[in-house]
Amino acid sequence: MTTSHQPVTRILALRHGESEWNASGRWQGQEDPPLTETGLLQAVAAAEQLGTFDAVWASTLQRAAHTAAVIAEHIGVGPVQLHPGLMEAAFGPWQGLTVAEIEAGWPGYLTEQRRPEGAEEPEAVVARAVQACNDIAMASPGGEVLVVTHAGLIRTLCHVLGHLEVRFPNLSGTWLIVHSDGRVAIGEQVQLVEPSAFRNTL
Repeated sequence: MTTSHQPVTRILALRHGESEWNASGRWQGQEDPPLTETGLLQAVAAAEQLGTFDAVWASTLQRAAHTAAVIAEHIGVGPVQLHPGLMEAAFGPWQGLTVAEIEAGWPGYLTEQRRPEGAEEPEAVVARAVQACNDIAMASPGGEVLVVTHAGLIRTLCHVLGHLEVRFPNLSGTWLIVHSDGRVAIGEQVQLVEPSAFRNTL
């Protein structure tokens, strides 16, 4: 007798390495700046902390895809598969601005955790991220998969699904548990690289 249930799939969702806009303090959203040299070093350091995975997936944005490629090469898993549902949340007019510029143009919004007009709503971010997780689980049922994505997306999942307020430095993240009925649950948090470890390497 066959069953339609698939086993639970575990996904380790990590934030990418440092990008050029991380280094300059600019809000990225779905803009596509590349990794810095520090970001590449962070990816290598993270790979050294990881075991093997059944697959490696990433956001289509280059800062995540490049981080994933570096890790995949080091752990011997690949090729990296890309999914647009793993992209960072879109932040409309804030993309490319510094925190000071955002505060000047939208006073109080950051403190109150408000988003500007034109930004992607949290519910939409969660919906596409959950769909991406289910697509990944279908490709690796019962497996363990590494996903390289973005802090805003991971933080939104934690807030909406797990009622957690968590910050994610580069190369930190959380385990996601994808159940056979499509539900995604938040697991334990992971930090592979100390935020200050590469600050003086350039």
